[in-house]
Amino acid sequence: MEERNILFGKYEMGRLLGKGTFAKVYYGKELTSGESVAIKVISKDEVRKEGMMEQIKREISVMRLVRHPNVVELKEVMATKTKIFFVMEYVRGGELFAKVFKGKLKEDAARKYFQQLISAVDFCHSRGVSHRDLKPENLLLDENEDLKISDFGLSALPEQLRNDGLLHTQCGTPAYVAPEVLRKKGYDGSKADIWSCGVILYVLLAGFLPFQDENIMKMYRKVFKAEFECPPWFSTESKRLISKLLVPDPEKRITIPAISRVPWFLKRFTRPLAFSIEELPISDDSAESKSNKLSSPKFFNAFEFISSMSSGFDLSSLFENKRKSGTMFTSRCSATAIMAKIEAAAKGLNFKVGNVKDFKMKLQGSSEGRKGKLLVTVEVSEVAPEVAIVEFSKSSGDTLEYAKFCEENVRPALKDIVWTWQGDNFNTSR
Repeated sequence: MEERNILFGKYEMGRLLGKGTFAKVYYGKELTSGESVAIKVISKDEVRKEGMMEQIKREISVMRLVRHPNVVELKEVMATKTKIFFVMEYVRGGELFAKVFKGKLKEDAARKYFQQLISAVDFCHSRGVSHRDLKPENLLLDENEDLKISDFGLSALPEQLRNDGLLHTQCGTPAYVAPEVLRKKGYDGSKADIWSCGVILYVLLAGFLPFQDENIMKMYRKVFKAEFECPPWFSTESKRLISKLLVPDPEKRITIPAISRVPWFLKRFTRPLAFSIEELPISDDSAESKSNKLSSPKFFNAFEFISSMSSGFDLSSLFENKRKSGTMFTSRCSATAIMAKIEAAAKGLNFKVGNVKDFKMKLQGSSEGRKGKLLVTVEVSEVAPEVAIVEFSKSSGDTLEYAKFCEENVRPALKDIVWTWQGDNFNTSR
């Protein structure tokens, strides 16, 4: 009888799907649900040897932030002494690149993929994440022919900005990279992503690249000048949009809000569910709402706890912004006591409290901020019988307003129940 390869008692690992420099990706199945997953196995030694640990940590933190229907979902991260395991959504349809390789797409199909790409990129940018390596090879298709962005290994978070507010790392694939990235003078990652989206739209409609030359320097010169021609089968509307996307000056390049108003883009466009901002139902103490609550919180993934809290593998500087360290803490209080304290504090700060179940709650601000009302999710998880971890995350609203709320309101209001904040010195009395 064939021996089954069981990982952490939770997943069965199957055939090899592909391999990269540091990682192998296997097909897997969750044992309890039978759900298909992809398991990316990374060698810690290889990663350390090449100095890539920061990149791996960044990929973990980025994928936690960007949960969207058109982004490959990271379900869980686990580790042994020698390996790191990313358990990801299994995307069956292969790369969009394989579709384009067979020839150009019809305009309606290209538009659908472009709409899904822009929706996902817009969501990433709203979370402070720029991808920096958008190309058809990193765009996968699921069984419903819907697009999924993958490979956030080169993505950038706001922490990587220098004092001038710009990124300075040259990365990506030359044919898809914005001219300002190639110039080595610093660039806005979100504007550079929009250029790459423009190249992708051109490739989907044409079946070939807008900037091509055997001599790489000549190709760069074409990129710097945005020197390209649209084939005769491009519609007038698609040509017009591409000419606004592939603009060498990032300040004059079309923005995502402007793309979202273009009639060509809006044709048969359906906004993904991740964009609908829910109005919170007010919590009540009725028997029905209480019956939805778990008797104990979920058990927090041990690797996530170690990676986000310990000084040896600290992810605190890689989250949504530099002050994100004020959004996760450990407590020695019971989960029920923590939930009650947060609820009381929220009401004292004039925040609506809703969706209180499964040791999770939503808090909604009463005032309209720069990007609407602030919506915050709070989740309590156990890591040991007498230790709980409490995590705040922004569901919608402005990132700076959220950071201010965490620093000026959350910390003082909850100081009685906090053992240690993530990012503060991790030092417990023994």
